[in-house]
Amino acid sequence: MTSCFPNNNAVKEEGVSLKTSSGEQKEKPLLWWQLSLLGVACTIGTGFFLGSSIAISMAGPSVIFAFLLAAIGTYFVYEALAKMTISDPQKGSFRSYAKKAYGRWAGFSTGWVYWLSELLIMGSQMTALSIFSRFWFPNIPIWIFACGYAVLGILVILTGTKGFDRIENLLAVLKVAAIVMFIILATAGILGLLGGGTTEKVSIPATYTGLFPNGIQGLLPAFIFGFYGFAGIEIIGLLSIRLKEMKDATKAGKVMLSLLVIIYISALTLALLLVPWDQFSTDKSPFVKALDKYNIAFIPHVFNGVFIIAGFSTMVASLFAMIRILVSLAEDKDAPAIMSKRKNNIAWPAIGLTSMSIAISIILSLIMPDSIYEYFTTAAGLMLLYNWFFILGSFGRLNQLTVLDHIKRGLGFILVLLAIIGTAFHETSRPGLYVSLLFIIIIGCITLLMKNHWKKHPDKSPPEKISSLFTKIKH
Repeated sequence: MTSCFPNNNAVKEEGVSLKTSSGEQKEKPLLWWQLSLLGVACTIGTGFFLGSSIAISMAGPSVIFAFLLAAIGTYFVYEALAKMTISDPQKGSFRSYAKKAYGRWAGFSTGWVYWLSELLIMGSQMTALSIFSRFWFPNIPIWIFACGYAVLGILVILTGTKGFDRIENLLAVLKVAAIVMFIILATAGILGLLGGGTTEKVSIPATYTGLFPNGIQGLLPAFIFGFYGFAGIEIIGLLSIRLKEMKDATKAGKVMLSLLVIIYISALTLALLLVPWDQFSTDKSPFVKALDKYNIAFIPHVFNGVFIIAGFSTMVASLFAMIRILVSLAEDKDAPAIMSKRKNNIAWPAIGLTSMSIAISIILSLIMPDSIYEYFTTAAGLMLLYNWFFILGSFGRLNQLTVLDHIKRGLGFILVLLAIIGTAFHETSRPGLYVSLLFIIIIGCITLLMKNHWKKHPDKSPPEKISSLFTKIKH
């Protein structure tokens, strides 16, 4: 593929340099399989372990198609991001490409939309983690757990990329192991090896109404939960700047998504074979529900631990992404300049502002009525998909596309749009769609005000070269 970008080999070499001017160790380069493993860690979260039960209640057995189509759409978006990264590595990733493709307004709006959406999601993540923890410690207040997880997440970030990589890789292995354990137990149950069920009780939908019990109107709103199960490609885009061989970015994504598709579809299919779709509860993981009848004593405890691991892992990944985006915005003068400052090679101002904002988000999640805060977090998830439109759009503007690229880009637009529109077909997700549109309008108005400011005070300084989250690159 021929790119419209200038040659950036020198910048690529700087992007994986291991030493700064003062001799401190730099971010360690990643091999493609290491990026794939980090991708799995940043992706598998409570959105799959718990959100899939809501998707099943909407779509029934056709939820399998929702996850498959979401995986295809996610790959098209990731591939576009990966090809832009290969052509022109940028620390700001999707935000930087939006700015190059459409102008400063796009970089400003996508950066702040992403930061705000992750902020709202983080509050609910830590509240959920606290609720899971009270399964074992019911007498400890939720706010204590929430604060504890927030502090632990910040400590992981402060360990630098070495600590971040090790912890996320370990958590990825544990999450995959939990899903594999379910697959093994569910298969044993279907074969009658667990004593609670036999193959005679397994029913496979053979008609349209059996496969689509709520019709297409049930499948469409389930799309968003399929995309939630694969959300996290923005974080992988931010991490891919560390690849030892930048050309491996696409391969890393293929392996990551292939692994996720295999374990997701296998687990969901087995759960639906064990329990009729209309017997699942939206407030209980389908994987716990599927094994209930076998009375395996350790299952609730194991999966409660898995929920905590999954939630904490994605929380740390989101925290990393929020800080990196904030630093990138500050370096482009789209956020207060102090946010890009570092002391002892750590971006303390960005970490501090993010931490204070998360504290506010936790407080809101605890004091606001559940339904209202759920609308905000649903809206935040939809706002992430709005950024995917910019990724696909930027790809078409910045790279020379083949016929196949154009087809995949068009299908990516359609699938993401279906996920967004689908939320209007169900009362659970419809309010979140309206709130997300309100957020987009507000950020759009702020962007218009900033455009007028930029016209009066144009930025004449040269753009900065790529820098690390924790340190400055040696120039």
